[in-house]
This record gives sequence, C-alpha cells and structure tokens, in this order.
Amino acid sequence: MTTSKLGLIAGNGRFPFLLLDAARAHGVEVVVAAIKEETEPEIEDRARADSGIRVHWLSLGELSKLIDTFQKEGVSKAVMAGQVKHKQIFSSIRPDWRLAKLLLSLRTRSTDMLLGAVAKVLGDEGIELVSSTAYLEPLLAPAGVLTARSPNETEQRDIEYGRTVALAIAGYDIGQTVVIASQACVAIEAMEGTDAAIERAGALMQSLDEEASTPQETTLARSLTVVKVAKPKQDMRFDVPVIGIRTLETMRHAGATCLALEAGRTLLFDREELIRLADEAGISIVAVPNTAG
Repeated sequence: MTTSKLGLIAGNGRFPFLLLDAARAHGVEVVVAAIKEETEPEIEDRARADSGIRVHWLSLGELSKLIDTFQKEGVSKAVMAGQVKHKQIFSSIRPDWRLAKLLLSLRTRSTDMLLGAVAKVLGDEGIELVSSTAYLEPLLAPAGVLTARSPNETEQRDIEYGRTVALAIAGYDIGQTVVIASQACVAIEAMEGTDAAIERAGALMQSLDEEASTPQETTLARSLTVVKVAKPKQDMRFDVPVIGIRTLETMRHAGATCLALEAGRTLLFDREELIRLADEAGISIVAVPNTAG
C-alpha cells in the first residue's frame, strides 16, 4: 500500500503498535485515533518520541469526531488494528448521532455487519478503510507445522472436526474459535473472545476431574485442541484472526496441547518466542491452508 499518511484506529493489545512501527519503518506518517476505552496509554510515549506520529483520543461512540479528526489531518486511508470488545456495543457508552443512526440501521449487530457499516460511512466521507494486515504480511502464518511436534492422530481428528464446526460458526459471525476434545465440542467462542473460551473449556475439563474418582469414569480425553479459523468470507480490513503469547499461555493453563489456525489469514505475533514457548510446553501448532473458498 502506497500512502504518505495513514490513519490508525487503535484498539487494545499489541496489534496497533506493530502496525504503527511497520508503517513508520516505511516512512509513513501515522495519525492515531486512540479509543479511550481500549487503547494502551503507551501509544502516547510513541508519539512523544516520534514527530511522525500524532495521537487523538476519542470515545468509542464518537464516530463523527473520528471522521472530523481524519479529515482535518488530511487522512484518506485508514486501518483498524487491535481488538474492540464486541460487548462494548451493549455497554454504557453513549453513541453520537452518527453512530446511533448507524446502529439503528443494522439488521444484526454482528462484527462484520457493524464494522462493514462503519467502513461504508468512512468511505462516504473520503476515508478508505484498508486491510488491517497492511505492512504486516510477513506476520501471516505460513502453511504447515510450525512447532517441533506435529499433531498426533487424536489431535488431527480433532482439528478436522473442529474446522467443520469453527467454519460454521464463523460463517454466522458468532466467533472464530472452538475447543475440541475427542471429537466433542467443549467450548465455542462468542462475544467473550478466544482466551475466555479456552479458559472456559479448561475449567470444564477440570470439573470432570473433580467429579470423577478415576480418569476412566469419563469418555473425554483430558487434552484440548484449539481450532481458530478465518471467516469463510473474511474481510481483511477488520477482525483478522490473531494469535499471540497470551493465547498460548491460556492454552497451557487450560491443558490444551494443540493449536490449529488458518495459513495466510492469521497473524502470529512474536512468532519466534511463541514457537519456543509452545515447544517447551509440548504444544503443537499447525497452520492449515484455507479450503473454504
């Protein structure tokens, strides 16, 4: 992507910082729209240390302020990076007139429907929303086994079943992750997010241990396989699957032994450290080529 100035709508986590650093490495000025309810305060430190970064703080409900900010800064291309918790839609945040009108026009308040509508409003105002992987394509997972250990036979069967389930729920824009044990679905991600779904699966398996006097009293294997997919019609401008160290740590605590993700459509943050930690924990990570389209 060629541009001299980029608008960055920054959510939470490390994604906005990685994109910010990559854009600056290409000599692109970045105008950050930092969301008060989500963005890490550290973004201010980056701006103080670099005259090519300007930060404007706004509330999640201030769509008009976002547009005005970008237009005054001369931004014609923008990117969304970092999670904005879906549950914020139902929080006490008050939308401005423009966002309220948008919300009332939606048939459903799914992620794709909401962010797609925001993208259209921005486009109508001369601000093109571009792929959230802009400048970060080297972080997309390559196809194949990424760790020292390949999935075993049971994990492979769980991956195959899990992808069927995950692609179905992703097609309805419910979530993108499922947790499987012995070809049984233990947890499905919804509004709570990936890590919380994994934690819930781990807690359920622990409850089986607490209720059974011996391991043989349950037909479910104790190990969990986490399957994360992109949506069948994934819009790379937003809600791109992301895996980082926090998710791996959550898996380890939950007793998950395998992670399957989608090659070419999943961002891996801190890849070398992620794989090192996975190998230490005996967790297998495999990136499966997309065959949904």
